[in-house]
Amino acid sequence: MSITLTKAPFKADHVGSLLRPESIHLARKQQKEGIITAEQLRDVETKEIKRIVDKQIEIGLEAVTDGEFRRTWWHFDFLEHLNGIEGYVTEKGLTFDGIETERYNVRNTGKISFNPDHPFIKDFIEFNEIVDGRAVAKQTIPSPNQLFAVGVHNEEIYPDIEDYAKDIIKAYQDALQAFYDAGVRYLQLDDVYIARLSAPDFQFKEGKYTREQLIDLALRVINGTLEGKPEDLVVTTHLCRGNYQSTWAFEGSYARIAPTLLAKENVDGFFLEYDDHRSGDFKPLEHIPNDGAQVVLGVVTSKNGELEDKETVKSRIKEAAQFVPHEHLCLSPQCGFASTHLGNKLTEEQQWEKLKFVVDVAKEVWG
Repeated sequence: MSITLTKAPFKADHVGSLLRPESIHLARKQQKEGIITAEQLRDVETKEIKRIVDKQIEIGLEAVTDGEFRRTWWHFDFLEHLNGIEGYVTEKGLTFDGIETERYNVRNTGKISFNPDHPFIKDFIEFNEIVDGRAVAKQTIPSPNQLFAVGVHNEEIYPDIEDYAKDIIKAYQDALQAFYDAGVRYLQLDDVYIARLSAPDFQFKEGKYTREQLIDLALRVINGTLEGKPEDLVVTTHLCRGNYQSTWAFEGSYARIAPTLLAKENVDGFFLEYDDHRSGDFKPLEHIPNDGAQVVLGVVTSKNGELEDKETVKSRIKEAAQFVPHEHLCLSPQCGFASTHLGNKLTEEQQWEKLKFVVDVAKEVWG
């Protein structure tokens, strides 16, 4: 049997999360208060997922997502359903530019493995049925490297970080196979941790490891995860510097990680944040091999509703083509529109205008 490879990432693509409609906010509140059941909340979510799938297809996107409508956070909802990981309410939230996030995190409580009853598998099967072959159903999950974020690793359970990495790799290998068996052919790993390794102010774990050691470990974890994956499963990485109610967590160009991660990570594409000066210039892209990963330029911001100038976006694509072949470039917003249930500060109408803008510019640039 011949294998048909998905063309992803697409010339016009997007990171995945979408603004939650008021109906979901209300239903979630009512479910917490005991007014409606979890099943009734799920029905509301399903109705809205059907609506936004239709809308994505209508504006011309070839890859569609469920908007992450069943999640509260872009990462915690997936991670806390792995064996050996639990979610918990923290004493304080994370610090973003001028604000503190909601108080929540995950921590390592036992040996890590993939949970075969992980709810994301059922969620994808239902989502894929909604898409019904009209577009490519894209699945997004946090990168395995998110489990190396500060405060997650329990050294009493895993004194040796290499043992910790080994179990994470196996858990994610099993996750990728489970998603594949459920029908996933386009998977995105969201990786704030890797982008953080390029930040000038990165805090290294108790001084035990250098930046270079952690970059090397991050590469080995991703590439280990991808070993033996099905040939027709397209996997991309999205690098982000934080996205919480239109704010950001840190800054720094890709220069420090490019020679290792951009050059050697065995993914099919990189979604790279390039919507403002915090991301630096395009020069680090020269480390990506000419026959290597596609580069999805996030030069359209999801943090506000102001529509970019079309000629400026085209100019930036042309500038990036000095370092990556033009035919290996794609276009998307720099991040999702709602990395958490709270969402960014723009309207749903502005969100759709942004995504339609990406589709229109991509058609003009690549045909």
